[in-house]
Amino acid sequence: MMDRSSAASVDPASAPSPHDAKTDAKIDAKIDARTDAKGLQEALYEQMFANDEPGPAPDAQTQPESQRRWPRLRRGAKIAIGLALIAIFGWLPLRAVWEYSSVEAVLNSRLVTLRTPIGGRVAAAQRLTDQARLDAGTVVLRVVNPRGDRTRLDDLRRQKSRLENERPSLAAKLASAQAAQKDLARQATQFRDGRVLQLEARIAEIQTSIEAAAARREEASAAVERASSLAKSGNVSTVELARLTRELSVSQQTELGARKRLDAAKVELAAARNGSFLGDSYNDRPSSVQREEEMRQPAGDLDADLARTDTEIAWLASEIITEEIRFADLSEANITTPVTGRVWEMMTSPGEDVQPGQPLLKVLDCSGAVITANVTESVYNRLQLGDHATFEPNDGGAAISGTVVNLTGAAGAPANLAINPDALSKEPYRVTVALGDGAAHACTVGRTGRVVFARQETAP
Repeated sequence: MMDRSSAASVDPASAPSPHDAKTDAKIDAKIDARTDAKGLQEALYEQMFANDEPGPAPDAQTQPESQRRWPRLRRGAKIAIGLALIAIFGWLPLRAVWEYSSVEAVLNSRLVTLRTPIGGRVAAAQRLTDQARLDAGTVVLRVVNPRGDRTRLDDLRRQKSRLENERPSLAAKLASAQAAQKDLARQATQFRDGRVLQLEARIAEIQTSIEAAAARREEASAAVERASSLAKSGNVSTVELARLTRELSVSQQTELGARKRLDAAKVELAAARNGSFLGDSYNDRPSSVQREEEMRQPAGDLDADLARTDTEIAWLASEIITEEIRFADLSEANITTPVTGRVWEMMTSPGEDVQPGQPLLKVLDCSGAVITANVTESVYNRLQLGDHATFEPNDGGAAISGTVVNLTGAAGAPANLAINPDALSKEPYRVTVALGDGAAHACTVGRTGRVVFARQETAP
């Protein structure tokens, strides 16, 4: 009873118009029948212009304005929903068909793995935090090997010390030998000078004897001439003439012998001036000269030994420097970053013992930023190396331009990237795009988006 009374008390003007109910049912039926975008658009168009058709609605004119506004709001909401559906199911597929774009794309970068060249214990060169930005040449870690092999370095130092200790003794022996050699050379010089003076005096004596012999020869010759004249007149006997003739012959031979001694003395003088001494009681070298020559040989040997010692000391010094550098390289190594980037992965910690060649950390190369994307087979077959591409981030950031540098296809992707391209698994065809200004994006590795490739006009 209450339901009937409440139903009866309702104002008939508030009940929905039969015309409106019929129109809504007709539109719903058309929407269900047309599921595609075109059918939905036609249904909305019919709904929008349904009120323009004339119809008997005498009661609708008497309804309040608030009662007639509700159907219009419903129609507006349906129109907005329809337009949104058209945009989603119409424009996006159309744009995807029209553009050459990737299925997935991610901003990526290359990794640089730093390895230890020696074995030892890791020590932190500076405090590093996760994702810390590093400049090229920054020392990030130190590897210290306190048990480095220094056997060769110690042997070289011992050899150098031994030679340096022997050198003063060799130098003293050389100085003593050289002093003795100089003394003997001085004695030999004095002997030669004295011998030269002696020979010069002898030559002068011989010349005087020659002059006396020449005078006696001239006297004997004059006596012979007088005796010969007197012998003809009978004043001088024949015996006296013979004696005077004999004296002339003796004086001539005496003068000749003196001249021969003069020639011998001149020969001895010339030999003495040249360093050779001629005589019957000694050889061509006096004892002082012989001793000086004997002392010259050991002095030369000592000089050669001293020069060899100095050469070996200099060579050992250079070898010690080289060995010290090698030992320093083997006992301690500074791990520096070759590129500007940031720490991507720490693979060790201070205090850990490592082996030669063991990776210590990975650095993200900010200057080598690339975009890895996967595309469909049809888009992949249209791409070429050097094609222009644009990366559009999903977060609405500014687009980044680049160039296609690698078409990997279905082959394995490079392994030195921060994000393995195999993670993009929707399509098997992979493309790598190099950024023209990749260093200016602060290594924002991991940003997702899509890559739009420039359309290439194919020749007919």
